[in-house]
Amino acid sequence: MATLSFSSLKPNTLFSSFLFPSKNISSRPIIYTLPHRNTPPLTFSAAKRPPAASATNSSSSVTVETVSPENDDNSTVFVIRARNRTGLLQVITRVFNILGLSVEKATVDFEEDYFVMTFFVTDSRGNKIDDQKSLESINKALIDAIDGDDDAALSVAPSDRGVVVRKPRLDFGERKGQAERMLGLMDVFLKNDPISLQKDILHHVEYTVARSRFSFDDFEAYQALAHSVRDRLIERWHDTLIHFKKEDPKRVYFLSLEFLMGRSLSNIVINLGIRDQFADALSQLGFDFEVLAEQEGDACLGNGGLARLSACQMDSLATLDYPAVGYGLRYQYGLFRQVIVDGFQHEQPDYWLNFGNPWEIERIHITYPVKFYGTVTDEFLNGEKCKVWVPGEMVEAVAYDNPIPGYGTRNTINLRLWAAKPSDQHDMESFNTGDYVDAVVNRQRAESISSILYPDDRSYQGKELRLKQQYFFVSASVQDIFRRFKDTHKKFDEFPEKVALQLNDTHPSLAIAEVMRVLLDEEHLSWHRAWDIICKIFSFTTHTVSPEGLEKIPVDLLGNLLPRHLQIIYDINFNFVEELKKMIGLDYDRLTRMSIVEEGAVKNIRMANLSVICSHTVNGVSRLHSELLRTKLFKDFYDLWPHKFQYKTNGVTQRRWIVVSNPSLCALISKWLGTEAWIRDIDLLIGLRDYATNAELHQEWKMVKKVNKIRLAEYIEAMSGLKVSLDAMFDVQTKRIHEYKRQLLNILGIIHRYDCIKNMDKNDRKKVVPRVCIIGGKAAPGYEIAKKVIKLCHAVAEKINNDNDIGDLLKLVFIPDYNVSVAEMVIPGADLSQHLSTAGHEASGTGSMKFLMNGCLLLATADGSTIEMVEEIGQDNVFLFGAKAHEVVALRKKGPTLKVPLQFSRVVRMIRDGHFGFEDYFKSLCDKIEGTSDYFLLGADFMSYLEAQAAADKAFVDEERWIKMSILSAAGSGRFSSDRTIQEYAENTWDIQPCRCPF
Repeated sequence: MATLSFSSLKPNTLFSSFLFPSKNISSRPIIYTLPHRNTPPLTFSAAKRPPAASATNSSSSVTVETVSPENDDNSTVFVIRARNRTGLLQVITRVFNILGLSVEKATVDFEEDYFVMTFFVTDSRGNKIDDQKSLESINKALIDAIDGDDDAALSVAPSDRGVVVRKPRLDFGERKGQAERMLGLMDVFLKNDPISLQKDILHHVEYTVARSRFSFDDFEAYQALAHSVRDRLIERWHDTLIHFKKEDPKRVYFLSLEFLMGRSLSNIVINLGIRDQFADALSQLGFDFEVLAEQEGDACLGNGGLARLSACQMDSLATLDYPAVGYGLRYQYGLFRQVIVDGFQHEQPDYWLNFGNPWEIERIHITYPVKFYGTVTDEFLNGEKCKVWVPGEMVEAVAYDNPIPGYGTRNTINLRLWAAKPSDQHDMESFNTGDYVDAVVNRQRAESISSILYPDDRSYQGKELRLKQQYFFVSASVQDIFRRFKDTHKKFDEFPEKVALQLNDTHPSLAIAEVMRVLLDEEHLSWHRAWDIICKIFSFTTHTVSPEGLEKIPVDLLGNLLPRHLQIIYDINFNFVEELKKMIGLDYDRLTRMSIVEEGAVKNIRMANLSVICSHTVNGVSRLHSELLRTKLFKDFYDLWPHKFQYKTNGVTQRRWIVVSNPSLCALISKWLGTEAWIRDIDLLIGLRDYATNAELHQEWKMVKKVNKIRLAEYIEAMSGLKVSLDAMFDVQTKRIHEYKRQLLNILGIIHRYDCIKNMDKNDRKKVVPRVCIIGGKAAPGYEIAKKVIKLCHAVAEKINNDNDIGDLLKLVFIPDYNVSVAEMVIPGADLSQHLSTAGHEASGTGSMKFLMNGCLLLATADGSTIEMVEEIGQDNVFLFGAKAHEVVALRKKGPTLKVPLQFSRVVRMIRDGHFGFEDYFKSLCDKIEGTSDYFLLGADFMSYLEAQAAADKAFVDEERWIKMSILSAAGSGRFSSDRTIQEYAENTWDIQPCRCPF
């Protein structure tokens, strides 16, 4: 007879035959003894017995029954029926140990995929447990532990990492006290009264930050505050994960390479409903909540609208109670930090993790192997030939979890970001051979995968690293999704009923080939079954408006890095083309356009075509964008599958862009609507229309705007040393610097305004509406034209801001290193925001939605979602200009015959002639916008742009009209909440239902 201690066993080796019943198990019982005085044996057998059922979860994956034993009056019998899972026995015995209970005897029977475990248990005195309340608490603890959160029993792969915890033996009194404490504290949550919050903050000051509670600065106070908030966040997070596991709903897995989260503290405490409590507690300790919140750095894990959209959608998924998991990469450096030296942009690494990130939880026990390179061989399994990928390199993906709380709900969902680490096995081989340098190089090569957001892909090495990033993120996420599904399900026919995968643009589209590979090569499904699953689980959203913007991967690169995936993509393409021939015949031009493989001097894989073919739904992000997809970008596919194509206009979350960034406006809206319900149901904002002409609201609205302008003016002065007039119109354009976004048109308009003021007499200058023009945004490191636009902005600002003739009538400010936190200050303080993209080039445009929610008036082209905004708030409340999307093509065809206004030619000539200096440097910039080179139609739209600016001046002078327009803008912004976007996705694309965690 063998004697075995549970605490001494490795998680991955504990009773391997018991944990994997598919293996041959002898019918002869296997007997173990438990380490306990006079302990009867623990018996394992293959006998069948009916399941017990008393306490159970809603998905019936676990049942616990308490029964009275026939021949043993001194013990209580717990009969547990649960699915097979690694480490299950350890989980159960750990619960009994923590509660101070002793297991006298245990038997385990197999029942298909389930185990029926019978435990004979006594209390700490060795007596039977009769108290009904105690029995209910024990049953609940067992169910929560066995069927707890998704990652509760996940072990490390590919290597074992064991942590041995030796517990001291407790005497009778201690064990009894421990049991009473555990049962008493099981359902108690952290308190939110000022005294409790202060104790928690000071506790973290001393024990987490390791500072004296009598001497700590603002940053250390922020760290303690953040950890105190995180404690409360984790409570809800655990409850939600356990609830999802019990209910087993269909989940959406949101795959995005970018999540621009910004700062988290303020958003989290508002969503948790404890912002005021923490502010009061901090005030009594001598700290200001707002000051501490500013100590947090931005998590810049994205670049612009798509990344911020992903963050907003995670907030809405949590708020609307949808079961969801976000997946992305934990970039070590994020987007670059923009530094301006003499008006030129310089890039520096963004060391956002230098001082830690209190909002993430490192899951060192959740790792997955990710393979690269190698060869594909044929092997036979059960008489059938199958493919086996033998990798040439392997790294590990380590999970970092970021809980995302919803507003007005207990639901807190998970954003899981992956970091790359070297494979332990490879490291050990290097160390064993004494090759320390090689081990270090391997580590650096592995970690580089998750180091930099958007590596420069102009070289082969850059392209390879970018592809490695995409596959690394996809492979880890897919393994995690499969593991979660297989924990509770065995039949892959159920996979589409439980899993929806959302591709946020083409960056994660390798997930299609990866899921196919796992189903074919690891789960050994037939091609037909695997393909049927693929076509049911994937949906695709594209944010691209031109064919040139669609992602392509060179075949040679893909075949070298991911040889098995290239084979699968070729097979998908072959089957698709053969089916396509049956439908459209031998139309080779169309077959060539629709093929996944692009032939040419360089053979490429068209990732967008792959995504469209394999997804059940293809989404545009605005009505105009959807029309472009159907008539231009994917016309051939739309003609074949019109039912696939939908659109959901993008949205942003009002929690971040009003409640967090503009608290004074939030309070004002709640006052006039008589409720805070609009924070969750933003359609209620339309009620502001009833007060659009109310003089009292006008006065309060104006005061809110003034407070926000003061804050922005103070920031501008601190940042640049420039004092600006609060009476001026704050005119803002903040977005990624790009030719199609036409920041250059804005600068040319500013030069024209400067030139006009300069040539006015003093009487006419008195009639000029003063303006503070604010521009912000980053240019991609290799985008020379965009960098020249930034330099031109600074050169013009130097001239204007130092001209005594101009004074406060015109100022130009460039805000460096524009990010989410800066946006939260700029957007509330803006009077007018400019959105100048050439019509047909902006897929949606979420920046305008943030300004709209804050009552900022828009000066814009009829592009992206602006068209829908005009429908909501009325054309009289927007300053529209420029050619429409259907007119752009005709204007471009006119080429050299297209006449541009003299005003345009004059301002371009001023730049050419060196009026702002650097004439040689700006020559190529001027060449880009004159004659046939003016692809983005700055000259064609210039007069219309000046007329819209004049209309804005006229409206600003009429204060009552301006405030009314501002109120109506905010009132009509409800349609542009990400809550509406996510609800449409849930109902029309993902087919998921809310799964609200009970309080």
